[in-house]
Amino acid sequence: MSALRRKFGDDYQVVTTSSSGSGLQPQGPGQGPQQQLVPKKKRQRFVDKNGRCNVQHGNLGSETSRYLSDLFTTLVDLKWRWNLFIFILTYTVAWLFMASMWWVIAYTRGDLNKAHVGNYTPCVANVYNFPSAFLFFIETEATIGYGYRYITDKCPEGIILFLFQSILGSIVDAFLIGCMFIKMSQPKKRAETLMFSEHAVISMRDGKLTLMFRVGNLRNSHMVSAQIRCKLLKSRQTPEGEFLPLDQLELDVGFSTGADQLFLVSPLTICHVIDAKSPFYDLSQRSMQTEQFEIVVILEGIVETTVPGSKKAEEY
Repeated sequence: MSALRRKFGDDYQVVTTSSSGSGLQPQGPGQGPQQQLVPKKKRQRFVDKNGRCNVQHGNLGSETSRYLSDLFTTLVDLKWRWNLFIFILTYTVAWLFMASMWWVIAYTRGDLNKAHVGNYTPCVANVYNFPSAFLFFIETEATIGYGYRYITDKCPEGIILFLFQSILGSIVDAFLIGCMFIKMSQPKKRAETLMFSEHAVISMRDGKLTLMFRVGNLRNSHMVSAQIRCKLLKSRQTPEGEFLPLDQLELDVGFSTGADQLFLVSPLTICHVIDAKSPFYDLSQRSMQTEQFEIVVILEGIVETTVPGSKKAEEY
């Protein structure tokens, strides 16, 4: 059996089948029951190994309006392809709208037909069609100022539109560029260099039964104020008969002694002592193998080179 595990790994379990029950015949005389490799059933996690929570919201009224009420955070949480699409679309629509407004002013004043008249003063010099109105807006908005197209003092509506254009451009720039800056400054990929041990173990340490796992930082840059927390997710039923499918219990990993404050220069071993206050105190070795629960480990801290915090969750 150990040879089979070394060959196929832990994703398969060895089961024994008898020839009478499964219809399989022994390969030789005197051969006993046969062994088969059956893939283990993958239990769906509440928290994946990459830290993503498998939670879907349902039966919520006006869910879309709630997301739109916090539009800035919604844009930050979108994927990069949607952020770039909204970024390009918003600027394109705003530019075309403002260029159309300048063209409408030139059209209503008759500047398009009198642009080449020598003694005529138009609202915007050298604007005689929509492409030229669009170029004037881009030159003004981007503060390029080639000097060929310029607004004159004979057009009060153009001055008002120019002020509106300046205010609208500042709002759009602040909103979109701020959104992109915050999204780029989020150190989500920083969590890829925070390593957790593949398995957690229970053994004796300092004469006490202890749940242990390791965590390490691969980068040379330190994490300031690094703190680790552990949550036990387990369903339970209250004495009143209420069923709690995802009851969260805190696992003490050194909160009282300050051991939860980490200095991740080298890999550290995180310990949870299984004493009378531990949720595992009443569980035996056999019951822990059959019990349905998850341990979610949350490591949070501040990266030296960035202001926002870096956070990664791991599940065992």
